[in-house]
Amino acid sequence: MVGVDNNQRAEFFGPQGDTRWNQQRLTAAHPTFSHRELDIRDRNAVLALLKDVKPDLIVHAAAQPSHDLAASRPFDDFDVNAVGTLNLLEATRRHKADAVFVHMSTNKVYGDKPNTIRLKELPTRWDYDDPTYEYGIPEDFPIDQSKHSLFGASKLAGDVMVQEYGRYFGIRTCCLRGGCLTGPNHCGVELHGFLSYLVKCNLEGRTYKVFGYKGKQVRDNIHSHDVARFVEAFWNTPRIGEVYNIGGGRSNSVSILEAFDRVAAVSGKKMHYEYVDKNREGDHICYISDLRKLCSHYPEWRLTKTLDDTFEEIVQAWRGREK
Repeated sequence: MVGVDNNQRAEFFGPQGDTRWNQQRLTAAHPTFSHRELDIRDRNAVLALLKDVKPDLIVHAAAQPSHDLAASRPFDDFDVNAVGTLNLLEATRRHKADAVFVHMSTNKVYGDKPNTIRLKELPTRWDYDDPTYEYGIPEDFPIDQSKHSLFGASKLAGDVMVQEYGRYFGIRTCCLRGGCLTGPNHCGVELHGFLSYLVKCNLEGRTYKVFGYKGKQVRDNIHSHDVARFVEAFWNTPRIGEVYNIGGGRSNSVSILEAFDRVAAVSGKKMHYEYVDKNREGDHICYISDLRKLCSHYPEWRLTKTLDDTFEEIVQAWRGREK
């Protein structure tokens, strides 16, 4: 198993975004794990890597993941999210065309179009007020005529290219349009990593900033364990040029206000927050992933981690890192 990283997250987000500790953990825990220091923007280095390794499975999770940072660093954002993806795809086509290529895309490819769905305001959250979306956002939801943020646009460019390398060249690719992917090893920061950062603020007594929508904006959260289980399922029975929305679904959805109560119940600490009466550009009011297509194609896969499991594991992980 080969892991490719250059710790660009620390450069994007500062010391709190540093992932070296996780690289070292993997190296110590798994004798078969090998780290390669590589920037996916380096086309020649990516081509050389695939020529050397020739992997059977490629999981492309590298990204510039922040709406806000993309606006201030548009070239970095596009070069990582779009050009870096193209580099990996072309290296795969040239050197291991029979590999399975899984791309961690994002639900931001739909832009802010989900905000046009009729909503209802409940005491602690927004929810869809249209029965069409009872199960959430499906894969055929429109992507045009909406504001994506530059991050959403660059990720969409990579997403479409992954599909095209599947359909045009017959490579077994899929795009996983994730909602909030999280878990105990997530290095959450203010600009990226909703639950992880929220838990960190709670444990350290920091003030969490809520940006708009009354704090009732909803996200569905999926544990990284269940994401990895789906990647394995796709690898075992791959398809060509496929797209899936992947997230926690309605059962693992939570608003910011609800998350405050949940983390306080686990940690025993009161949540401190302040409200900023302006939402982030292109941000979703309510987003829940419709998992029916994914589950119909892979009926052996299901969610195994509840929202409570995820909160408890993230709390324990942050506490463990403080020791």
